[in-house]
Amino acid sequence: MASVQKNVRVSEPAEKTAAAPSRNGSSEGMPSASDLPQAYSELQERLLRTANALGSAAHDLKTPLAILNGYVELLQSEKLGTLNSRQREVLRDMQSSGKRLQQFIQDFLTYSALETGGLSMKFTKGNLNECLSEVCHLWSTRFQDKGLALYFLPNDKLPMFAFDAPKLERVISNLLENSYKFVPRGGTVWLHAEPHMWERRAVAQPASSGERRRQDTAQPNSVKVSVSDTGPGIAAEFQQEVFDDFFRLPGNENQEGMGLGLAIVRRLVQGMGGKVWVESDFGAGCKFSFLIPFKPTSTSIGKGKSR
Repeated sequence: MASVQKNVRVSEPAEKTAAAPSRNGSSEGMPSASDLPQAYSELQERLLRTANALGSAAHDLKTPLAILNGYVELLQSEKLGTLNSRQREVLRDMQSSGKRLQQFIQDFLTYSALETGGLSMKFTKGNLNECLSEVCHLWSTRFQDKGLALYFLPNDKLPMFAFDAPKLERVISNLLENSYKFVPRGGTVWLHAEPHMWERRAVAQPASSGERRRQDTAQPNSVKVSVSDTGPGIAAEFQQEVFDDFFRLPGNENQEGMGLGLAIVRRLVQGMGGKVWVESDFGAGCKFSFLIPFKPTSTSIGKGKSR
């Protein structure tokens, strides 16, 4: 980002010279070192109020939007009269726009709940293959309409384990939506899941040869889920930032959405005790992957706020 350079006057008449800033502060309104804790606390409170305001506004929009969508469905049913082809086309456009707005509202509600700690995880033992298949089924029509191929092959090596199915479905849905937006017509998207041995040992403590042999024979302790595509890819300098709140890649500022999809993915995955990352070569597609442990930890959803 280009920096803004100020013009500084080298000298002034003595009677107009401002007092020299103290060691702990400046003459430009910056807080002193002793004021930093209070300034940080005020900033946190402001962010919390902003998140609450976003959530409240989004919640207030749900009811009128639901009424509008209901009237659209009623007109489409032709119970109030027969429609001509142009009227049906207009109603389809209205329905599509209503669904997009509904998704924006849901993103705001989820973001607000995650930011304020109002979203808790509920782990229930289930079948991950069924969960992923259901999400793919929901997205298959949209992918076909755009001319995209979506592939998912259930993995019979995945065990039954406890996870939060609705939150995990939201993670997968957000990743598929990301591919749907950016992969051009004729492209391909793959969804894959497999057992994984998640070694959490610190990098500063390399394993001995004996430890490596034990790791190779260790039982998987997590699942690795990946969404790969043949899209334009992400340049290396943006592969961390794509998970930030309201971030948009340069050149995609006019793209649909608010830049919250991947930020919500990061928070939800971290809230389940996992981690998420992206691998990509610019111009050669993306592969978003995340790990979820088989045994849920006692971490709170607040962990999802940190990088």
